[in-house]
Amino acid sequence: MYSADQTRSLQELSQSLLQRLSQKGVTLKDLASIRKALVFHEYRYYILNDPLLTDSEYDTLYKALEKLESENPDSVTADSPTQRVAKSLTKSFPTVRHLVPMLSLENSYNAEDLLDWDRKARELTGLKELEYCVEPKFDGASISLIYENDLLVRGATRGDGVEGDEITTNIRQIRSVPLSAAFSRYGIEQIEIRGEVLMNKENFKKYNQQLAEQQLAPLANPRNAASGSLRIKDPAEVSRRNLEVFLYHISYFTSTGKKSPKTHSDSLEMLWDLGFRSPKKEKKVFRGIHSVVDYCVAFESGRDALPYEIDGMVIKVNDFALQDVLGMTTHHPRWAIAFKFKARQATSRLLKVEFQVGRTGSITPVAKIEPVPIGGVSVASVSLFNEDVVRQKDLRIGDQVLVERAGDVIPYIVKPLSELRTGKEKKIVFPTHCPACGDELVKVPDEAVLRCVNINCPAQVVERIIHFVSKDAMDIRSFGAANVSKFYELGFLPDVPAIYQLPFDKIAKLEGFGEKSIQNLREAIETSKKQPLHRVIFGLGIRYVGETTAKTLAKAVSYLPDFARFSPEELLAMEDVGPKVAGSIQQFFENHDNIHMLEKLEALGINLRNTRSERSGSGNLDGQSFLFTGSLNELKRSEAEAMVEAQGGKILGGVSSKLNYLVVGEEAGSKLEKAKKIPSIKILTEKEFLRFMGQAAGN
Repeated sequence: MYSADQTRSLQELSQSLLQRLSQKGVTLKDLASIRKALVFHEYRYYILNDPLLTDSEYDTLYKALEKLESENPDSVTADSPTQRVAKSLTKSFPTVRHLVPMLSLENSYNAEDLLDWDRKARELTGLKELEYCVEPKFDGASISLIYENDLLVRGATRGDGVEGDEITTNIRQIRSVPLSAAFSRYGIEQIEIRGEVLMNKENFKKYNQQLAEQQLAPLANPRNAASGSLRIKDPAEVSRRNLEVFLYHISYFTSTGKKSPKTHSDSLEMLWDLGFRSPKKEKKVFRGIHSVVDYCVAFESGRDALPYEIDGMVIKVNDFALQDVLGMTTHHPRWAIAFKFKARQATSRLLKVEFQVGRTGSITPVAKIEPVPIGGVSVASVSLFNEDVVRQKDLRIGDQVLVERAGDVIPYIVKPLSELRTGKEKKIVFPTHCPACGDELVKVPDEAVLRCVNINCPAQVVERIIHFVSKDAMDIRSFGAANVSKFYELGFLPDVPAIYQLPFDKIAKLEGFGEKSIQNLREAIETSKKQPLHRVIFGLGIRYVGETTAKTLAKAVSYLPDFARFSPEELLAMEDVGPKVAGSIQQFFENHDNIHMLEKLEALGINLRNTRSERSGSGNLDGQSFLFTGSLNELKRSEAEAMVEAQGGKILGGVSSKLNYLVVGEEAGSKLEKAKKIPSIKILTEKEFLRFMGQAAGN
């Protein structure tokens, strides 16, 4: 962006201004010079990471600019360095439409995937060899920026790909984003640029240290830190988090000249020259796919040396004209693909194994390992699933183990490093009796887990209550797992019905329970009595009965205890109910303790009867099935599902050929990828779903 001569000139200007400020000061005539100097030094610091001024010297110039602008308000410009920091809180983040949809990338995991993608691209273009541009796949939060007449006018989150949240004020706090850029030099009047907001590893570490000093919970990883920062309502806090942005793609531009870029590589060069932090230095251009494969494999081995997190490489057909020829599907461009790196791995030592009791009595072995950072998260506990897994892997206490985060999220032990054993390692001994209640454990035929069958086992009781009050069940807010455990230990909460008989006079004497918190809890408990029958059924925690099956069961009866009279054949005749589910339902309603619990709940005011709306199966969506994945912005998942069911539609539990519609929110995962492979499934964004439902309802 700046030549050697320009750099020397601006550095001399800066020193001259600093000298005058230390003597007699500056005047309004110096305003433009100070702005020019500050923009230059922001570029040196935030883009090149090579400052030419000390922090105190920069602050001196910045305060001088603030003073001149405050004394001369008419002189303030939109791209002045002082205009980054907002003076008040952001009240809301309105939804805005992207100029071009932000599609996901097709993923590849090995050389064969890339070779196959290259073959398809060559067939579509009719060329024997293509030129590709390869760059890191940044692991942060995707954004879209719009510049008009050289000024930043809008920043937005990815959202559902079609629309996102308008976060311009927060974007202006990120100093690697220029408030103005000379696109007019290239004849560009309006441009939309895509990028990724990151918190580098060092800043992430420092920020978590600050949180620890304030006795606040640390952030999980740099990606979550960046994503969460974008929607903070206090711009000053956004500024304090030291975020940075890589801009890597031009999705749209209008041009009046012939200087605009013709290739993706040229566009990255242009962005860099205009003062953006693009992956100019990291990208490489290759002829043919084999060099691309070699570069991706080599880059993966050096990912830990980077100051920021990446989770793969992105390969793009370099020529914009060929990108237009290749086009895109409804989900991803055909001219780009992501090469995903292998999951993160690290070695640690297996210290001990604890055995946890779930709400259905299953015994889960959990490995306690020496804490080890994997992909920005400190891992200290790893589920071992069941005894068969432990025996198959031959894990032993004291082993050095290889730990991996599957999909960079869920940790598990890949294998022991048996060649490092010293002979002091000990075999893992599974309990014969429940660690919570002492009852003998049983191994149910065709199951891999040990199970405690004592329905009054303290650990199971607590887990059942936690499940009953959870968001997707009775949704009793202010009643988290910690409170459930505390009330159980104090004898206030011996079983599920006791939720509705809590001794609030005694709770009021406990530390941390003020009048307001008790009132909120009391109201939430009272409100839960009006929950529909399907939530009650799900809350009971009947084995194998999830939310979808609970809704099926709720439609089958007028009164919940009637299931005690259902035969296995009648249960199996219901949709989504197989032999295991039918057997579990029958077992639950044959248990006298469970029937007694239902009687107590009903006496306490809990609804056990069906409503007309739950039994209704007719409507404009009769026979149509839906599934939701990802985070919805405008609706709760339960509200969206209720809208479908009100029109006679069904909610399925997974992706299959029986599914008609998949509604996709933010951060959609494997369900979306699976649905793409089934042509009969229609994929809708949240906005498209709302329009569809409006039409179905006749609005």
